[in-house]
Amino acid sequence: MATLSDLLHRVERLLLRHDELVRTNTLLTEQLAAVTQERDSLKSRLAAARNRIDTLLERIPTEGSGSPSP
Repeated sequence: MATLSDLLHRVERLLLRHDELVRTNTLLTEQLAAVTQERDSLKSRLAAARNRIDTLLERIPTEGSGSPSP
């Protein structure tokens, strides 16, 4: 049977582990926020690039449309 001292030691270890997990969770939450922001930024840049490409493609004359206009 566990003594009071043994139980106290186990509770202290559990509290230390809990604090460690809280810190780890905080760091992971911050990393997730940063990565999510980076992803959103990249999606926005991709959409802008697609729009520029679409605009350029619209300016390319198609076959049979005659000479390109200046």
